[in-house]
Amino acid sequence: MNKETRDLLFDQAKQWILEAGATIRRKINDPITIQTKSNANDLVTTMDKETEQFFVGKIKSKYPSHYLFSEEGFGDKLSSLEGTVWIIDPIDGTMNFVHQKRHFAISVGIYQDGIGEIGFIYDVMADILYSAKKGEGAMKNGAKLPPLKTDLTLQESIVGMNHYWLCKNNLVKETAMQELVKQVRGTRTYGSAALEFAYVAEGIIDCYLAMKLSPWDIAAGKIIVHEVGGITTNISGNEFTMLDSDAVLTCHPAIHESILSEFLIKGKK
Repeated sequence: MNKETRDLLFDQAKQWILEAGATIRRKINDPITIQTKSNANDLVTTMDKETEQFFVGKIKSKYPSHYLFSEEGFGDKLSSLEGTVWIIDPIDGTMNFVHQKRHFAISVGIYQDGIGEIGFIYDVMADILYSAKKGEGAMKNGAKLPPLKTDLTLQESIVGMNHYWLCKNNLVKETAMQELVKQVRGTRTYGSAALEFAYVAEGIIDCYLAMKLSPWDIAAGKIIVHEVGGITTNISGNEFTMLDSDAVLTCHPAIHESILSEFLIKGKK
């Protein structure tokens, strides 16, 4: 994708994201229908669906040759990332949206033939927009985020993770994760994968570890983190495929290898 095309897409996507966010804020206290998907904790609301349909309508009208890969199923069924693909989570952190009415985000990643070109994470209620263009760095509300600092140790790090890692699970021994928690400075849980990626990029946390994320959970965040020098892989150290769900590690490059080898890979054995 050339710079002119990227800039035009960036401006258009930003306009739609801010418009969608304004609608959510306006309707935040309206009655909503809440349903469950895979389990009682996997929520979807009428607002999730309406927001996704808003993006589908806008994208398909203006860019009919583009594809849309999205959480609620109103987009295209894809077997590859060939062409221009918008990967969208209309409300990332639906449980926060339902219970707290804050700490949720609109996440939009735009990929060209599998390469991340543009990423947006919009903290709707705080009106904070994280964004990135390939090769041009990342921004927070238009101000450029600095590259991640180089002098970081594991003992100085704050790790984003949820408590399921500390219980018996089929990915990594809980004792390995308990040891990680003992070694780092602290842990945090925010309830929105997109926002946790944004916080890694901003340096608010130094690592985010998730058991199972889908492409729309990480599509924008992966681009934004990469633009400040961060690394995103699965918990085996391999590339996230962007078409399937997987466990994810995104973090500061200074601690990526040690968390990966000492706690995740060894923790599987």
